[in-house]
This record gives sequence, C-alpha cells and structure tokens, in this order.
Amino acid sequence: RGKLYAVDAGDGMVSVNMGLPQLDWADVPLASEMDTLHLPINGDPVATGMGNPHCTFFVDDIDSIDLAARGAEIEHHPLYPQRTNVQFAALLGSDHIRMRVWERGVGITLASGSSSCATAVAAARRGLTGRKVQIDLDGGSLWIDWRDDGVWMTGTTAHVFDGMWRL
Repeated sequence: RGKLYAVDAGDGMVSVNMGLPQLDWADVPLASEMDTLHLPINGDPVATGMGNPHCTFFVDDIDSIDLAARGAEIEHHPLYPQRTNVQFAALLGSDHIRMRVWERGVGITLASGSSSCATAVAAARRGLTGRKVQIDLDGGSLWIDWRDDGVWMTGTTAHVFDGMWRL
C-alpha cells in the first residue's frame, strides 16, 4: 500500500495512518459483486479491505468461538480469492470492542493492526459504534479513529528483540 505515516502520540504511543478502507467488493477483493456490509456467509459478516482482505463477524460471546476451526474455514472461503483475515468481535460499549484474530497464512495471532482497523470500520458501517473505538485484543489494546484522510491506529510501542543480519 505504499508508505504509512506515523506520528508520536506521546506517553509511549504512536499513531499510524493505515490508509482509507476499501469498501467495494472488487477492491476487498471478493469473488463476485455483492454488498460488503452483509456477506452471504453464516454469521452475517462484513468484508473490508485494508490493503489486505478482512471478514468480520460480530458475536455476543467471543470466548465461545472456536477460532482455530472457524478462522481456518473462513480464511479459505470461495468468496475470498486471495484468502482473508478473520475477526470475531464483541461489543463492550458504543466505543469499545473485544476482538480475536485469525490471520491468513498464519493462524491465531495476539493482535493485528489491519484487522483492528477493519473491525472498527465494519462496526461503524453497521451503526454499532462511532468512528472512534478502543479495540481490546489478546495482545493489548489499540485505539482506532476512522477519519476522512484514513483509518488512524494508535497504540503503545515496545522493544521486542534485537537481531543481526549476516550475509
């Protein structure tokens, strides 16, 4: 998707403009023309592109979801010719979401920035939240703000590892 712009948000936080979401079926991309707000998949998910495809399910009990089984199944759904990331999200409030993530080609992950952005966009499009939400993931929290210039993601930064590349 090109360059992503980041700014220091203070207190060990960074905000990144993740770009504008893709809301049209061809841009997600999906296999055929359809309403991205209500996919014909059991559970009525939302399709969103954030430079990569996403499929977001809104559920009442997020802990009852068999993420490994459902994630793997939906990742390879025929509607997604490039496979998809899969999110299960539960509303905790009008500006607060709990989410679990299955990333395509990876499996269950503790967090995902693009998945958080896609879920925030899907929730706002469905009228479940406003355009500014907190997303709680297994690996921590992110704050998402869908603005006119893109979807801004804010979170803490941490040193994770040191490495050396040898030729």
